[in-house]
Amino acid sequence: MADDPTAVSAPTGDAPRARLLELAKERGSSLAGLSALIGRNSSYLQQFIRKGSPRRLEERDRRTLAEFFGVEESELGGEAEKSYASSRVEALRDEDFHAIPRLSLAVAAGPGQFAGGEAPFDNFGFSGRWLRENGFDPKMLSALSVEGDSMEPLLRHGDEILIDRGSRFERDGVHVVRMGDALMVKRLASAGAGRIALLSQNLAYPPIEVALDEVEVLGRVVWKSGRL
Repeated sequence: MADDPTAVSAPTGDAPRARLLELAKERGSSLAGLSALIGRNSSYLQQFIRKGSPRRLEERDRRTLAEFFGVEESELGGEAEKSYASSRVEALRDEDFHAIPRLSLAVAAGPGQFAGGEAPFDNFGFSGRWLRENGFDPKMLSALSVEGDSMEPLLRHGDEILIDRGSRFERDGVHVVRMGDALMVKRLASAGAGRIALLSQNLAYPPIEVALDEVEVLGRVVWKSGRL
């Protein structure tokens, strides 16, 4: 029978294919039945073993077969695939990725969140090419989280924002400012000689006007991320 595991042989020197064929024979499972198990057409695994197509089992298929046979995924090629993927990630990281610190404090889009410290607890990895294309110096970037709803719908509670600490104050930009011990994310506008207005995106929050020397502009918001 075409789907009889004894009717095909794995290419010489191909351990994952040979091991899959061996496991099928030990269990008495047909390759057609195993193909159906992973949601493939009846000749899928026969072609994988006999013709080497596909070159490598997809992770989902490999995991399902490993669980069925009660073996490690590495016996079906998992280790080699992981090694390939890991080496590629390491190459990309070494070549052109920058770790941007995520700070363990929040900026308030609301009444104000007190900062308890600025020690990084994690990092975001950003492409060096993307940073260069946007004119960002990675040494001047930090990531913070947003709390509150005063900047909705532009920024929502739980969003993470990237701050460019090297950016100067711009009227039409969104910035992170410090007032005393509180950090806030607001749109800034001039409010006359020596004064500045902190504007919320949510119109339920009125503008806040203060003297320029009461506010420290920490940086401009240049990127955001958030869960859907």
